[in-house]
Amino acid sequence: MTPGTNALERYSHFLVVGWREWVALPGLGVDRIKAKIDTGARTSTLHAFDIELFKHKGKDFVRFKVHPLQRQSRKIVQCEAELYDQRYVRSSSGHSSLRPVILTQLRVGSHIWDIELTLTNRDKMGFRMLIGRQAIRRHLLVHSGRSYILGKKSNEGPLA
Repeated sequence: MTPGTNALERYSHFLVVGWREWVALPGLGVDRIKAKIDTGARTSTLHAFDIELFKHKGKDFVRFKVHPLQRQSRKIVQCEAELYDQRYVRSSSGHSSLRPVILTQLRVGSHIWDIELTLTNRDKMGFRMLIGRQAIRRHLLVHSGRSYILGKKSNEGPLA
């Protein structure tokens, strides 16, 4: 057995990604969004605006809009999801704010799994979405020196 064989076997089911990748949120109708794979962030965050909490059949929901493409405000995806939680989240600037949290599917390449996603306005930020450690764990290995390892299209065809 060569050195490192156990480690290779242990991590063989993980998908190797770059520090930024094109991903999809199929449950929200977002077919393509550029995400930063952020090992420094605990939670995953999606750029959302016009965030509105409402009740439907006794359950809490959130309605919001997404600009999935950076520097392009023409394309708007309108989304609704059941509200999973509301949490105080500290931003990279140190500011803490109460954010809605939803559960939704994340697709990276051909891999799909459920993640928790906080919603906040990221208009001034470089990425519309951050994928944090909770979503990365047990699914992805990050190559910090590479971008778009999976390409600008998913393994399932164009994301657009």
